[in-house]
Amino acid sequence: MLRLTSLTTAGPTSRRRLGAVLLGALALAGAACAPQFKPRSFPTTLALFHASVREYDRHHWDNALAGLDLLSQQLPARDTLLADVYWYQGQTHDRKEEHLLAAQAYSRIIDAFPDDSLADDALMRTGQDYEELWKKPRLDPQYGQTALATYRQLLSLYPDSKLVPVAGARIADLNARFAQKDYDAGDYYMRRKYYDSAIIYFRDVTRLYPGTPAAKQSYLRMVEAFRAINYKEDIAEICTEARKFYPTDADVTHACASVPSVVADSARAAADSTRPRIP
Repeated sequence: MLRLTSLTTAGPTSRRRLGAVLLGALALAGAACAPQFKPRSFPTTLALFHASVREYDRHHWDNALAGLDLLSQQLPARDTLLADVYWYQGQTHDRKEEHLLAAQAYSRIIDAFPDDSLADDALMRTGQDYEELWKKPRLDPQYGQTALATYRQLLSLYPDSKLVPVAGARIADLNARFAQKDYDAGDYYMRRKYYDSAIIYFRDVTRLYPGTPAAKQSYLRMVEAFRAINYKEDIAEICTEARKFYPTDADVTHACASVPSVVADSARAAADSTRPRIP
């Protein structure tokens, strides 16, 4: 920063040089404060749209949004240019790390222009933005649930989209995170010997998120919990179910080694019922 006192203490030449530098700095500051982009000055909405996109390309995010926001207010509800306006609004909010605003912008494409070529991309971006907002899975899962619902909507509405494999992978990842969240809750109660509460959470994992990494561990922990409260029939049922999904898994085999299968017991009982009785 220039010191104003230097103008009075320096010699004549130095004062002129410093004065010129100071005036230049003030001019730059004035230019920075002056309005450089005036959305209402463009003669047509198309001209304003192209100018707003140029501001976006130059990374002038606030200028771009000023133009795009004005366009979203001025254009008729069914003007197809709105789909592109909403897209660039979402893109700009993303660049500013404003993920909720970005998701809302993308969602307008789905609501107003579901047949637009940008629609499936907008759904994908919406899901990604809600995922970005779900930073702490152990807390409120609302954003994660919204992301999951958005990806499922993409699969349902646009089954031929090139983004289907990506959405499927995101769904699998979110399911794994939800499963881990419930598993961690069950583990919390398990360590405090609140076995009934632990079993509820572990059962939710196996019921709602089969095939996730936490599902197998939930079966094993349920066997452990039922053993702790001596529920033998429940142990047999869980082991039978675990063997069905993990027939060759060493951990399941070890945990259920001494537990007869419910299916095996039923088959044995059926065989006994058909055996001739000796008076």
